[in-house]
Amino acid sequence: MRKLFNDELNRKSIPEFTASVKSPFIIVLDNIRSLNNVGSIFRTADAFIVEAVYLCGITARPPHREIHKTALGATESVEWRYFESTAEAVRELKVRGYSIVSVEQADEAVSPDRFTVEAGKKYALVFGHEIKGVSEEVVRLSDACIEIPQYGTKHSFNVAVSAGIILWELAGKSPAHN
Repeated sequence: MRKLFNDELNRKSIPEFTASVKSPFIIVLDNIRSLNNVGSIFRTADAFIVEAVYLCGITARPPHREIHKTALGATESVEWRYFESTAEAVRELKVRGYSIVSVEQADEAVSPDRFTVEAGKKYALVFGHEIKGVSEEVVRLSDACIEIPQYGTKHSFNVAVSAGIILWELAGKSPAHN
């Protein structure tokens, strides 16, 4: 066994990424405070070839040095839009036929392994504020909630970690990746 060299990884160029068939996911960031989290989520969005990242409320926008530091150029490959409110973004996505899925601890939430990704359906995955989570208004607008099971004393993951877990699980179920 040996480690692969970068030129062996078959990474896409930005034009190849832009032309690629995208996963049926848009990531919606509901008032994320940390610019490092925003950058990390852009990198995850690039890795799973998501359609776009929607930045809402106080969530910072590129270009920004702190986002760039963790995004490592993913803000150049992944499409993004800004909305003053998350509810505004969610309402627009609903009109466009997206199923709204908040990643939140909610009374009717299901674990990621029990969530079904349906062929031909598009999903907006909402990730919330590092302390407050997804706003109650957005949870009420959601078609479903996913809760990542946790077994220790803490009952929250870092938002960028949550995005990685959810996209890993759901992308593996997506026809775009199979």
